[in-house]
Amino acid sequence: MTLGGAPGGRTFASIAELAGAVGEVIGPGPWHRVEQDRVNAFADATGDHQWIHTDPERAATGPYGTTVAHGYLTLSLLPALMRDLYQVGGVRMAVNYGLNRVRFPAPLRTGDAVRISAELVGVEPVAGGVQLVTRVTVEPDRGGKPCCVAETVSRLYAEAESG
Repeated sequence: MTLGGAPGGRTFASIAELAGAVGEVIGPGPWHRVEQDRVNAFADATGDHQWIHTDPERAATGPYGTTVAHGYLTLSLLPALMRDLYQVGGVRMAVNYGLNRVRFPAPLRTGDAVRISAELVGVEPVAGGVQLVTRVTVEPDRGGKPCCVAETVSRLYAEAESG
């Protein structure tokens, strides 16, 4: 099995090859637009209907001049955006293990497109696989500061060797 699988993304043949790339920056990946309907669906899913997210008329006179995505919505895009960035062969399962640090330096304005770059910070052995730490930067198409910078922690478990 291969973790990820985006056409045009970087392909690592194995976890060992991924480990050899620590320190490299991968990306940027393709652009993904974040529209108001997605922001509204996230508000419904989380119960966070603050006007800066869901009321375009009021938000037009607010601090950002438009509605903005929830910070946690921006963060929740990372798994899909990472799949577009790279793939790793020989992985039977990958799990989100958490985050070391997350910041939202600038708002993600509704209607903006975002893309990510990822620095491979570390790959350390754990039982049955490795722990991967990646510093991900979410960049808006309008330029300026990133919308999110997060250090993600994932666990990748290798396929069983046959023999």
